[in-house]
Amino acid sequence: MSTPFIDTARRVIRAEADALKTLADGLDGRFRKAIDLLLNSKGRVIVTGIGKSGHIARKIAATLASTGTPAQFVHPAEASHGDLGMITNADVVLAISNSGEAPELANLIAYARRFDIPLLGITSVEGSSLGRECDVVLLLPRLGEACGTGVVPSSSTTMTLALGDALAIALMEHRSFTPENFRDFHPGGKLGAQLSRVSDLMHSGDQLPLVSPTTPMSEALIEISQKGFGVVGVTGNDGILAGIITDGDLRRHMDGLLSLTAQDVMTASPVTIEPGALAEKAVAMMQGRQITSLFVVDNEGPPVPRGLIRIHDCLRVGLG
Repeated sequence: MSTPFIDTARRVIRAEADALKTLADGLDGRFRKAIDLLLNSKGRVIVTGIGKSGHIARKIAATLASTGTPAQFVHPAEASHGDLGMITNADVVLAISNSGEAPELANLIAYARRFDIPLLGITSVEGSSLGRECDVVLLLPRLGEACGTGVVPSSSTTMTLALGDALAIALMEHRSFTPENFRDFHPGGKLGAQLSRVSDLMHSGDQLPLVSPTTPMSEALIEISQKGFGVVGVTGNDGILAGIITDGDLRRHMDGLLSLTAQDVMTASPVTIEPGALAEKAVAMMQGRQITSLFVVDNEGPPVPRGLIRIHDCLRVGLG
C-alpha cells in the first residue's frame, strides 16, 4: 500500500536511517577522547542545549544518569540567571548545538573556559563558536534535514540522540553496569518489576511458617493457618530446610492426618531459590512446576530458610 503520506514517512525514515549510518561510519578517535573526558570526571556531566537540541539534551542527561553516569540538564538561559552556580570544575559540560552558534550558550561556554571546566561539544560545524572552544568536539555529518527544506530539525536531532545513547552505553559497558544496577535507578513501573530481586519481594523473619519434623500435624495446620501462606517449611535443629508441606501433601495424607507428624507428610528436598535471583526467575520456576511458593535459601552453604516468595507477590508487582 502506498499513499503520499506513507511515501513521505518512508522518505523521512530512510533519510534518518542513512544519516545514522553515515554517523556510525564516521566515528573516529574523538569519540574515545570524549569517553576519556567523561570517565576522568569526578563530578557530573552537565548537559545543555537550546530549542530542539535542548529537548535532546534532557534525554541524554536522563539516559546517562540512569546508566551509572551522574548527569544533569541545565537550561542555558537559566544558567545565565544564576544556575551557573550549579556547575563546578569537577564536572564536564556537554553542550549541544547543530550550528554551534546558539547565542544562549555563550555565557555557559565562557563560564566553562574561565573556570577550566572540561567542555565536550556536539555540533556539525567544527569551526563554530562552540566547536572552537571545546576540549573535544563530536561532529555530526552535514547531510541536511529529512524534511528536505533544511528548516525542521530531524536528521540532526536523530543523530544527536543516537550519539548520546552511544556515549551512555559505552560508559555503561566500561563500568560493567549490570541489570541489577539498572534496577536500582528504575524501581518503579514495569521495568522495575522485571528487574526486582527475590529478596525485594520475599517474606522473612517472624513471617516464615516453620515447624520441626516432630511437630504434630495438628500444630502444623495451625502454623499454616496463622501465617497465611498455605505452606509450612520443615526444619531440623540445625535450621536446615528438610521439607515443605503444601495443600497437595495434605490431600495425599487426609486419612489419619492428625495422627501424623510434619516429617510423615512433608515433601523432602523441596525446590528453592536464592535471594539474589531475579524475581522473574522465581515466576518461571513456579509456573514450570505448577507450584505457588518457593522457600528462599542462600546459594552457598546449607539450605537454611531466609525467606518465602509466592506467585501472588510477583503478580502484585506486575510479573507473570
